[in-house]
Amino acid sequence: MNHLEERNQKIIDAVIKKAAIACPGALALIGINGSFMTGDYYERSDLDLLILINDDRGWQLGCTFIQDDLQVGHDIYCTTWERLQKDAEYEHPNISKLMDAKIVYCADEKYRERLENLRKKASGILTAPFSEEDYTKAEKLLKETEHYYTLAMISEQQSDVLDGAGRVIYYVENAIAMLNKRYFRYGVKRAYEELNAMEKRPENLCGLIDAVLSATSVTSVRTHLSALMKETMAALHHVKETIALRKKPASPDELDGTYEEMYSNWRNKMHAAAEAGNRHLAFMSLVSAKAMFDEIHSEAAIDRYDVLGAYDPEDLRKTAAGFDGILSEYLKEYRKAGLQAKHYSDIDAFVLDYQAAH
Repeated sequence: MNHLEERNQKIIDAVIKKAAIACPGALALIGINGSFMTGDYYERSDLDLLILINDDRGWQLGCTFIQDDLQVGHDIYCTTWERLQKDAEYEHPNISKLMDAKIVYCADEKYRERLENLRKKASGILTAPFSEEDYTKAEKLLKETEHYYTLAMISEQQSDVLDGAGRVIYYVENAIAMLNKRYFRYGVKRAYEELNAMEKRPENLCGLIDAVLSATSVTSVRTHLSALMKETMAALHHVKETIALRKKPASPDELDGTYEEMYSNWRNKMHAAAEAGNRHLAFMSLVSAKAMFDEIHSEAAIDRYDVLGAYDPEDLRKTAAGFDGILSEYLKEYRKAGLQAKHYSDIDAFVLDYQAAH
């Protein structure tokens, strides 16, 4: 055993002994994670432990300190079963502590079995065929970049720009990992290696990231950050379209009433906007309509409609006509689903039919 292994064992033994004295029964198990698990450690590597506790008494086992002889800082912190249970749902790709920690102490075999069950749950999610739910998880992480991208684009202080850029990179990397149903095993030191091994990603993902990190001016950071965002969004969009191709044809229940709702909400507003020359009314009506089309598209296999492509600020009558054309095209989705739009000659005809329906 070398001196680093001896040091690590002393730390582990100290945790076990303290648990026996200060909080009996609170320590479930200890595992080695990080560089000493992967073999990437060096002279000044700290020990990364999974210290799994059963109750709040176990928090006192956590500790941070600096080892002067090696000039190494140690952060010994605890993890709860609740935390690992969330990790097992695979909502983010930083689950190496759950999946890979090498167990070196176990207070009772029931704890090892419980941990293995969580690992099996996560493994089942990771190995299942890629689904729309998996895409949604990746998309959710990418959406986390929106605030930080805006921060980088509009901040006046260079430090704020760099902060925004760094957080964008973090969430982009996580989103790409989720898109590939992978998790990071080797930490930040080998992030490029792991990202490059992923199939679903921008072609030059690590080069795009490195361009941001190599930028020497705020303008350059923003330029390269925009390129990273653009290519990442394109990669996710490509996967989303692939999923859409596998959707079943829209059912009547999914579409019923949506055409009439769109007609009610926006058609007359579009023509009123054209008559009054009200660009705000026309544009915002189209934005609202697009949101509804997007929501339907996310649930059912319908065509995509370029709703905002109909907007012409210099010709609102053309804009209204364009929206009418989109409604006509959407009516075809109704017919595919076996639906007919509900029309009545007047309100009396509606009332008669409405009251007769049961």
